[in-house]
Amino acid sequence: MNGGSARSQWCRQPVQLVIFDCDGVLVDSEAIASRVLAELLTESGFPLHAEQAIDRFTGISLPEVVAQVEAEWGRALPADFVVRLRERDRAAFRLELRAIAGVAEALQALAYPRCVASSGSPEKIRENLALTGLLEYLAPHLFSAAMVAKGKPAPDLFLYAAATMGALPARCVVIEDSVAGIRAAHAAGMQVFGFCGGGHCRPGDGETLLAAGAARLFSRMADLPALLASTG
Repeated sequence: MNGGSARSQWCRQPVQLVIFDCDGVLVDSEAIASRVLAELLTESGFPLHAEQAIDRFTGISLPEVVAQVEAEWGRALPADFVVRLRERDRAAFRLELRAIAGVAEALQALAYPRCVASSGSPEKIRENLALTGLLEYLAPHLFSAAMVAKGKPAPDLFLYAAATMGALPARCVVIEDSVAGIRAAHAAGMQVFGFCGGGHCRPGDGETLLAAGAARLFSRMADLPALLASTG
């Protein structure tokens, strides 16, 4: 998985592109979104706790969340479920959403091209980055799972982002906080760093990300520029 020879071969190639997930990596949204999702699912007749929502749905697009719930439940969620969820998310984010600590400074320090590749909708990505003051560091290079056939853990989104940005997959570094994202980066032939500094992270999450294939772990965004400099 993280064999020394394979990693050394990758590291000899300079980094062309850093690809950031958004939720839980740039903005500290996962705990908020999981709470809102669990509340609305419970109201709709599918009981779920916020911790369960984090475990099951972190890194997965909303259409896939709905599909999984409906398959397990054996019936459709209310027709207005997605609209209501997005409204509640927006309201909660306006009150509570913050950037991950130190991420603005890290973005300012990075000498590499960068972009965002997120399971969120294009509107959600842009709104959340604007709310937290990060949009100026990343726009216009914002890529959503809505732009490809299959979201994470499929590699489509990362490959699309790299191709659009003119970078070779083997020379991309992905920053992810979810198992689905790490698997997607691996399937795309990219190296991936596991970030476990978001408000939703718990003891043991780092080991889970390593088991999924993260090459390195870090929990402080202030450490990212040095990690990247030592990689490529």
